[in-house]
Amino acid sequence: MNVTVEKLDAKKVKLEVTLEAAKLTEAIQKSYKKNVKNLNVQGFRKGKAPLALIKQFYGVEVLFDDATDFLLNESYPKALAEADVKAIDYPQIDIKQMEEGKEFIYTAEVEVYPEFDLPEYKGLAVEKPVYVVTENEVDHELEHLVERNGRIESKGEGAVVEMDDIAVINFDGKVDGVQFEGGQGENFELTIGAKMFIGDFEDQLIGLKAGDKKVVKVTFPEDYQAEEVKGKDAEFDVEILDIKSKEYPEVDDEFASEVSEFETLEELKASIREGLTQDAENRGKNELNSNLIKALAEKAEIDVPNAMVETSIDRMVRDFEQRIQQQGISMDMYLQMTGQDKTTIRDMFRDNAMNVVKNDLLIEAIMEKEGITATEEELVAKAEEIAKMYGAQMEELKEMLLNSNKKELEMEVTTAKVFALLEEHAVLTEVEKSTAHNHGHDHEDHDHEGHDHE
Repeated sequence: MNVTVEKLDAKKVKLEVTLEAAKLTEAIQKSYKKNVKNLNVQGFRKGKAPLALIKQFYGVEVLFDDATDFLLNESYPKALAEADVKAIDYPQIDIKQMEEGKEFIYTAEVEVYPEFDLPEYKGLAVEKPVYVVTENEVDHELEHLVERNGRIESKGEGAVVEMDDIAVINFDGKVDGVQFEGGQGENFELTIGAKMFIGDFEDQLIGLKAGDKKVVKVTFPEDYQAEEVKGKDAEFDVEILDIKSKEYPEVDDEFASEVSEFETLEELKASIREGLTQDAENRGKNELNSNLIKALAEKAEIDVPNAMVETSIDRMVRDFEQRIQQQGISMDMYLQMTGQDKTTIRDMFRDNAMNVVKNDLLIEAIMEKEGITATEEELVAKAEEIAKMYGAQMEELKEMLLNSNKKELEMEVTTAKVFALLEEHAVLTEVEKSTAHNHGHDHEDHDHEGHDHE
């Protein structure tokens, strides 16, 4: 085999591969064995006609398609290795010569890892966010815990509907005396003040008791989605069946022992504070890493290969599809609801994908230059750390990570080492920030995450 390489640009090469004639003869033989059962020659049982007669009867070209596949599958990976080419996509193949008794020659154009100059990565000047947890935030989390442990109970005989109560109702809505779709319900639990129903429907129920009936009058908005009722007056016959309210527990030591492993309220608050502090540290760390890689990326000129960007977009679209499916929405439904198509969805992720790929290339270049690797002990420790988060199947998950997902685990460990190196040599300016009003929000993925390429 002879391989020559022509560099087309910073991210694409063309290989010309020449295989000796004997290799083509061998591939034609393999193609004959695969296809002879489907080729009929008069005077021979199906599958028994010799190669010479198949060539005479059909022409040797009938065997070329499979012979080409055999030759390419065997020679292309070897050609890449021989030329020391790191391909990142499927090649564009062009057969230059395929004639029995002669050399088999083809070219393969393929995108490769781009060549670029790694900028100076030591001494990056960036902000280091330091998130401070306040007592108000601890109390805020405690309030959420109280809300989650509230009990819904009937208010009992003689109680009246008040704001934030849950009124259990039957209702029958009519426009011009005629029932309309979606205007009826039985044993419906309506939270007063939640604005689930149009206009001041809920307000008109305030002050009613269980057993009371009332005609509630409302007007549908002009932009209401149902054509038959938009802009029209409606009357609802409403019957109050029951009135419920949410009762919240007293926040004391007894509450702490019921909702947690702790005996006292102070211990519970200390645990909440510890959790918030850990979250704040993680958030600050992620933002610092994002600032570091962004500062480095701004100094780098990389012609990012399209194949790597498309692979990154594939992953982002898959993740997006999974997220909306968890909310009960299929991708087809989402496209219909938003008036988008698959192309606009992909374009939505394109800039972020470009950043992810660029950052990954920089991280891997630093790994190579610094000789950064992951030891077996570090991989085991990382697997244990991840497995701990899932509890019960900890040992099984750890084994799976160390075997099936070892490459991803290695990337996680080595990437962390790169960021530690960048931080160690960076010029950091600490900026104190508050974590208030950010609980329960998913922080966006940072650009350095996602390693899409192999």
